Amino acid sequence: MQKKAAVRRQSFLKKLSKNKMLLLLLLPGTLYLLLNNYLPMFGTIIAFKDFDYQKGILGSEWNGFANFEYLFKTPDAWVITRNTVLYNAVFIVLNTIVAVAVAIGLNELRNRIMAKFYQSVMFLPYFLSMIIVGYLGLSLLSQEFGYINKNVLEPLGLSPVAWYAEPKYWTYILPLVNLWKNIGYLSVIYLAAIIGIDNEYYEAALIDGASKWQQTRRITFPLIMPVITIMTLLAVGKIFNSDFGLFFQVPLDAGALYPVTQTIDTYVYRALLRIGDLGMSSAAGVYQAVVGFVLVLSSNWIVRKINKENALF
Repeated sequence: MQKKAAVRRQSFLKKLSKNKMLLLLLLPGTLYLLLNNYLPMFGTIIAFKDFDYQKGILGSEWNGFANFEYLFKTPDAWVITRNTVLYNAVFIVLNTIVAVAVAIGLNELRNRIMAKFYQSVMFLPYFLSMIIVGYLGLSLLSQEFGYINKNVLEPLGLSPVAWYAEPKYWTYILPLVNLWKNIGYLSVIYLAAIIGIDNEYYEAALIDGASKWQQTRRITFPLIMPVITIMTLLAVGKIFNSDFGLFFQVPLDAGALYPVTQTIDTYVYRALLRIGDLGMSSAAGVYQAVVGFVLVLSSNWIVRKINKENALF
């Protein structure tokens, strides 16, 4: 047994020495992952404590699930959960469909310079801060000075719209803003998957007389489906998380819009500012993480039942 253990140890050290440069390249990313994603998980215990700033995390008294009860017993619990889930469901479906369509369109462009130009223009909004996006929205939607009211509605003889006081419009505005901001990033991912498809498939289909739509439906969609599945599973894992900037900065924290813009993240932020309850805020984060984890596992299990090759793990 000792001899076998020594052989395994020697084999391990040999592999370690052989791949030392690759492991060295892996080190910064691993350290970042540990420091940014795993080390803060120690703070999860705050969700189960009556947090006292003077006593600190370890010194504060345990209060079980009291913080979770406060979160779920609030009158707005149904509204914030409904908004978070439904908006994210719309984002997943809408963004996936449009991003795949855009990626296919970019791949069909024969002028590579123009394809790169369109790709760059669509990618630009992804890097913009939501604060900037919020004020861009204000320049369009301001009741007094907004472009839409002053340059579109008034010339048509229509009355100005108080966009920031009418919740009914924001169920359309928010998905459109989210699509505009993320379409470039998603389309690049799907375009990379499409470019990776062997061109021989399309040449064979062309010889057989297949149209562009038939090539797309029979070749492109099936071959990029694993990427679509992975991106969808990752998005499903965050379905109980909302883009804080989108729901807080873009509506400019307008109180009249809370029924359609209030999500779990914005509610927790406002509650934290109002009552300073760090335990309740932490409980919301734990709730989102656990539900997201369960949803990813469940969705992946369903995908494995349908097609094992498309599963995330």
